[in-house]
Amino acid sequence: MPLRAGEVNLGTTVMAVKFGDGVIIGADSRTTTGAYIANRVTDKLTPVHDRIFCCRSGSAADTQAIADIVRYYLEMFAIKDGEDPTVHSASALFHELCYQNKDNLTAGIIVAGWDKYEGGSVYIIPLGGSMHKQPFAIGGSGSTYIYGYCDTAYREGMTREEAIEFVRTAIALAISRDGSSGGCIRLAVITQQGVERIFTPGDKLPKFWQDELKL
Repeated sequence: MPLRAGEVNLGTTVMAVKFGDGVIIGADSRTTTGAYIANRVTDKLTPVHDRIFCCRSGSAADTQAIADIVRYYLEMFAIKDGEDPTVHSASALFHELCYQNKDNLTAGIIVAGWDKYEGGSVYIIPLGGSMHKQPFAIGGSGSTYIYGYCDTAYREGMTREEAIEFVRTAIALAISRDGSSGGCIRLAVITQQGVERIFTPGDKLPKFWQDELKL
């Protein structure tokens, strides 16, 4: 479904990757309304529970509404069951909402987090509402430019520092090419111990047309 005139669009680059102790999610911070940059420092890493986050692309209104609904149901499940919900449960809720309303929504979602049953896990719900579990996931308009890099640079068993650098480099590459991605880079490291936020300002991003990228 195309965006309506003047609708805020998360033309973006979002990403999540699993590593040994958990997952790392990341996103740029540019929000656009048509050709106009509505916000340069948007936080696109949306918590839906203590150790479960989603990354949103598509219509800001659609994805924010879906995330609010999922957050409400996860809180209800946690109270009813007496334990934290799983990442799979959160992903299944996103999947159900997106699939049942696929003709009325412009929403691409990446769900990532940590739970006691699966540890760190990453799920992607693309346009159309299907659900896929993957070791890493990328989405948004900027993802077009980094599939090759991600396929080349990703490897299983990365350390925390290697996974952070992998996500940061991929998003910076997308920002350097995609006009709808920009601003700063926000990362979140999600493990059993909790959530750690990492911020990289726009003037500290690598300039790939100046420095050779080492693969």
